[in-house]
Amino acid sequence: MTRHNGSVAVSCRAVVRTYRLDSSRVAALRGVSLDLAAGTITALVGPSGSGKSTLLRLLACVDRPDEGSIEIGGTDVVGLSRAGRVRLRRTRVGFMFQSPADNLLGYLTVREHLQLGARLRGLSTRDRQVPELLDRMGLADRAEHRPNQLSGGEQQRVAIAFAALGPPTLLVADEPTGQLDHTTVDSVLDAFAVLAQTGTAVVAATHDPAVARRADRVVLMRDGQVADQ
Repeated sequence: MTRHNGSVAVSCRAVVRTYRLDSSRVAALRGVSLDLAAGTITALVGPSGSGKSTLLRLLACVDRPDEGSIEIGGTDVVGLSRAGRVRLRRTRVGFMFQSPADNLLGYLTVREHLQLGARLRGLSTRDRQVPELLDRMGLADRAEHRPNQLSGGEQQRVAIAFAALGPPTLLVADEPTGQLDHTTVDSVLDAFAVLAQTGTAVVAATHDPAVARRADRVVLMRDGQVADQ
């Protein structure tokens, strides 16, 4: 469990998102309200089609809701232009895909990934975050390796380290342990805890009970709504 500091990093109010399917419209989210506290890990659980992935895309500033409001670090996401959302995503939000390989560039070493992330976040090349993150994430001895030389768990830890630069206000993870064996899941969850200790709000959609056990809060979604917290 991580330490709560009480401040709200992300706030959603009455969020609605619908999709057009042939001639009809399908409600993916129906009035979702949710706060994510800084320095905490939230697990989104629920059956497939419950709206978890749609909510993650909105939180990651990939899509915009049809109704309602989303604030990340006090910034109104809904009112931003597409370019504004891109800037916010680059500077304040990290995103992790389910497949470890999808998070990384095959031609960069671990250290080069973090150096690229530092540049994207506007950090100085002299900033100590890169070597510090390599050490804190247990990747110092893998710093000169490329993704195909790493295990799935190591690849996901690199993705978390990349996202941790800044640090960001929010890390969004879609089934981050879905393709990992049980022996490597704990190391990824340890890395989430390290990130949360810096004040980042971590939210992960998951079917993995191990993620839910390690989360500060579990939010159950059903039929596009928050059913229980």
